Amino acid sequence: MNKPKNIPELRFPEFVNDGEWEEKELNEACDINPKVSQLPEKFVYIDLESVENGILLQKKIISSEGAPSRAQRLLKDDDVIFQMVRPYQKNNYYFKKDDDVDYVASTGYAQLRSFESSMYLYQFIHTDSFVSNVLKKCTGSNYPAINSYDLSKIPIQIPKPQEQQKIASCLSSLDEVIAAHSQKLDALKDHKKGLMQNLFPQEGETVPKVRFPGFEKDGNWEEEKLGDIAENLDSKRVPITSNQREKGYIPYYGASGIIDYVKDYIFDEKLLCISEDGANLVDRNYPIAFSISGKTWVNNHAHVLRFASYHTQVLVENYINCTNIQDFLTGMAQPKLNRGKLDILPIPLPKNPNEQKKIAGCLSSLDALITAQADKIDQLKLYKKGLMQGLFPKAID
Repeated sequence: MNKPKNIPELRFPEFVNDGEWEEKELNEACDINPKVSQLPEKFVYIDLESVENGILLQKKIISSEGAPSRAQRLLKDDDVIFQMVRPYQKNNYYFKKDDDVDYVASTGYAQLRSFESSMYLYQFIHTDSFVSNVLKKCTGSNYPAINSYDLSKIPIQIPKPQEQQKIASCLSSLDEVIAAHSQKLDALKDHKKGLMQNLFPQEGETVPKVRFPGFEKDGNWEEEKLGDIAENLDSKRVPITSNQREKGYIPYYGASGIIDYVKDYIFDEKLLCISEDGANLVDRNYPIAFSISGKTWVNNHAHVLRFASYHTQVLVENYINCTNIQDFLTGMAQPKLNRGKLDILPIPLPKNPNEQKKIAGCLSSLDALITAQADKIDQLKLYKKGLMQGLFPKAID
């Protein structure tokens, strides 16, 4: 069988007749970990583990005097930083300096300095084919990693410089759109966080800072125990091991949300799940309280609660997700919120059901905006993934 030509499915009109792309080893397309004779006396050390979706969340971690001895490489404009440990995460970074300070990157990443288009190189290292080839050369199970030599031999397909620039410009423009929508999502989440601080009484207080018109004179909120305002349905939960689950379309919930889809269901109503165990009870990377509805199955890692009023459920869900509950957790290595502690969680609620309804409606509307914005970002990322599959030649073995 003849080897497939290095030609992408999608091509800008002006390059249709330019023929095959050239295939090189990575070290023929860029300088890998360029050496510096001496680091400057003053520099900023940046921890690249804080990269998310190509954005460095924390830039200036520690400065010159406090930088660790393992700091190795001086960064320059347009350097591409490739994640060598767990590369499947694709936490790569395109470095642009926005001040006059020198920067040095943390270890665990390869510094790539392209001989032609840096942005093209940055986009290419995110392709599934490149990452797949990297993973084949990785060693280690928990933290698979590739060394610099093996990385240097990974194949990369390269068109002429003008076509590189066109592809890079197209994809980087899409990245900017995604980043803008991500900033809007963060702004919505921050707005909700601030709103929660005003709509619920703060610690030691009995009334919120802000009340909707008509409820200003309704007096203090009451602190209820969660076990007194919700019916616990934990006894109805049934765990199913992964090899025993019959695949279907019913959401199967665990401590942090949907973990699978199964054929049958236990519940068929609006309920509230609260994580029973797991590190997320402390880390809070995901909501620990989440509503479920319709046909669902829940395992024994999430408490299941039924409320007489859905508005009360919304308030409880939002309050628990913004409240520190560590005093109610047991276990060190494996944090756990047991049934006894769950039942005595204090929940502040307004006495007037109409005020509950008003607050719940406000928060639900904001949640709908947040969900729609998150869905929009997912759609853009999916669109980019499809576009990349067309703009780059098929996988290289």
